[in-house]
Amino acid sequence: MEQPRTSQPARRHRQQRPPAARSAVAGAAGVPQVPPARRRQVAPVVRRLRGLPNPRFTGLGAGLFATATMLFFAFLDQLLFDGAPLVYGLLFLPVSAVTALWVRTADLVTAPIAVPIAFAVGALPIAGGTDGFGGQLMGLVTTLAMHAGWLYGGTLVAGVIASVRKVRQMGRRQLARDAAARGGPPGRGAAVRPPAPPTGRVPRAPRAPRTGADASRTARRA
Repeated sequence: MEQPRTSQPARRHRQQRPPAARSAVAGAAGVPQVPPARRRQVAPVVRRLRGLPNPRFTGLGAGLFATATMLFFAFLDQLLFDGAPLVYGLLFLPVSAVTALWVRTADLVTAPIAVPIAFAVGALPIAGGTDGFGGQLMGLVTTLAMHAGWLYGGTLVAGVIASVRKVRQMGRRQLARDAAARGGPPGRGAAVRPPAPPTGRVPRAPRAPRTGADASRTARRA
């Protein structure tokens, strides 16, 4: 008497077909093929920029960051270069660009507003006014009037960067809406679906003809 086998047969590992074979099988089955998405080559400069820190400030946070940075640069300018307005203006341009890049998307409109305020507040240490509040205020107004070019330049830089970021955000939203309307992932177009099977009842297979024995049995039952 044979004993039942207790060991299960080893499962066979399925061999993975190469992509060419799979595409050939899919083409023979009538399934439409989706072309593979091409990867965009990123420039080395863009890779380095992406590796830099990328915080996201609110509108108030961006204003405080720009003001604190310009005050620090103003004191450093006063200490090293005796309050040279040229050095202060040159340092204001990158601060304006960084402020517009680091503010979050919802508060982009605050970047061109916070940057001029930061320039005016940071110019207090290098204004060179006389004693008293009135003298300091007159010195600040004179400094802003004499070096308005740097103020306008930094504001323009912040405005351009904020505008470009806003346009890119609107473009991404439009692509996402189009992809959602087509039913596919954003940026890759609509997903190609295989053809659906025909609806309705499946026809039954015809019955085998009855033999003489079956006919006699049916007659006896009747």
